[in-house]
Amino acid sequence: MSPPRATLERALEHGEREGGSVEFKERLTKELHLADGRLESLAAQLRHRILSGDGEATYVVGVTDDGGIAGISPDAFAESMDVLSLLADEAGAHIDDVQTWNADGEKRANSENGGLVGVAIIREGTVLEDNEHIVVGTAGHVDHGKSTLVGSLVTGKPDDGEGGTRSYLDVQPHEVERGLSADLSYGVYGFDQDGPVRMDNPHRKDDRARIVEESDRLVSFVDTVGHEPWLRTTIRGLVGQKLDYGLLTVAADDGPTKTAREHLGILLATELPTIVAITKADLVSDERLEAVEQEVERLLRDVGRTPLRIKRHGVDAALEEIDETVVPLLTTSAVTQEGLETLDSLFEQLPKTGGIETDEPFRMYVDRTYNVTGVGAVASGTIKAGEVEAGDKLLLGPMNDGQFREVEVRSIEMHYHRVDEAKAGRIVGIALKGVHESEIERGMVLVDGEIEPKPVREFEAEIMVLNHPTRIRDGYEPVVHLETVSEAATFMPAESQLLPGDTGTATVRFKFRPYLVEEGQRFVFREGHSKGVGTVTAVKHNDSSR
Repeated sequence: MSPPRATLERALEHGEREGGSVEFKERLTKELHLADGRLESLAAQLRHRILSGDGEATYVVGVTDDGGIAGISPDAFAESMDVLSLLADEAGAHIDDVQTWNADGEKRANSENGGLVGVAIIREGTVLEDNEHIVVGTAGHVDHGKSTLVGSLVTGKPDDGEGGTRSYLDVQPHEVERGLSADLSYGVYGFDQDGPVRMDNPHRKDDRARIVEESDRLVSFVDTVGHEPWLRTTIRGLVGQKLDYGLLTVAADDGPTKTAREHLGILLATELPTIVAITKADLVSDERLEAVEQEVERLLRDVGRTPLRIKRHGVDAALEEIDETVVPLLTTSAVTQEGLETLDSLFEQLPKTGGIETDEPFRMYVDRTYNVTGVGAVASGTIKAGEVEAGDKLLLGPMNDGQFREVEVRSIEMHYHRVDEAKAGRIVGIALKGVHESEIERGMVLVDGEIEPKPVREFEAEIMVLNHPTRIRDGYEPVVHLETVSEAATFMPAESQLLPGDTGTATVRFKFRPYLVEEGQRFVFREGHSKGVGTVTAVKHNDSSR
């Protein structure tokens, strides 16, 4: 018997009994179970099950009261989970995990025609408030200790000197397979009134869920790629997410490399408050460490930023001064854990900077897509504005012809928690009804169904050329990274040409298809060794689909 199937069998064997933590439901409907009086009584029943299970309840859905497997349609199962999520919220709890099977005994439910049976694990405690969750984008050259440092931070464990804690940041195949979690942050830890709440085993989803449950404040790390050939992936991680801070690592035994300089340029060009951590301090002498610190300080000053050494000015000064112009600097070692306590102090107190635009209509750019067994198409990304709830009608697009498709939100999941709603700043996976996964692409956007989005092929922008071997003329074709969009575009400078270091205006036209672009959005463009940044100043809607 496979372990997943055993979960169902154990719940059925345990049975639904008075004073127990297991509850059987054939299905739950919004019309019947959320009616006046029913929600409160069912939430009270759920609280009783949670208390009986010492903080955890098991709901088996798709079975009769006596435990017989009935099976329900995927749509009915999705609605049941939506209702259960609302009940859990009313009871001060959350859905921690959901597993599904075909009612005929197959391990995995992959048929729209077959009935489903599922097990939902519900735990006490609600999800954090949005302003107590900061998202940090990490960057740095390969082998500069970026992932090792974060691995030590989230676990509290020293590295073995061979990058052992780096493995905690590796993407696991089973996480990609499950998909719906949309856990873009490859490291997460938190804080409660007693200090840091760290992971025992970051590869286990229930350990990540425990961090969310126990923490009053959460820190997520969006880990990026350090290899030069994959700078495009790094740009997507830094530009496409709603980040609050950047963390750049520079190895003490290597110093600032060309890649590190590019990553720093991207962080600062997008006006992201950034911390620089000099890593591997245990490998070098004090004299070498001082030389690297001075080199990093010169690099920051060269790009118009003011370095602030934390060991000289203190954590309070760093918290007070950090912004788009002041960059705190500290030395660290994942082996000796030097500097990790300082980083803990910073992350525990740094305010959220990404902004919670809940008053605006819902908007989320798609970063990843999945097809989840028993659920269907899932689009994941960071909510840029507004709120979304299960059952909402949204528009997805633009498609290749510039049109938008109406879709419905089946369910929402965040950090392995199924939630009935989510707000701006959250990294979520949204299961969609009305579209196939193959039709969803990165760079598309999900928006409120009541607005009329107008995609564009062409927009005006103010751009700054950070690096280019000659001069930019009409017809220059870099790749533009805007939100989660990565698309070739043609530049037409207003003054016919732009030289390295110049700031000017240009018309930018996507080469192959339209996207949703709005005034004020910032972007990075790159082609070969050329690089620059820009801000959208005006959009043109008259030729959006051509």
